[in-house]
Amino acid sequence: MQEVFLALLAGLVVGFLFALIKLPIPAPPALSGVMGIVGIFIGYKLYQWIMPFFQS
Repeated sequence: MQEVFLALLAGLVVGFLFALIKLPIPAPPALSGVMGIVGIFIGYKLYQWIMPFFQS
């Protein structure tokens, strides 16, 4: 859980700094883009969970 909190904190700091120096954010600017990234992560984890059943 500490890793998640630190990642969130780092993201907040980077987002604040990018806004401060008036650069576009280094992430998808819409919720649909963020959900696409979440979907990629879930698909990757699903593959890691399912494949051992087929390899044994």
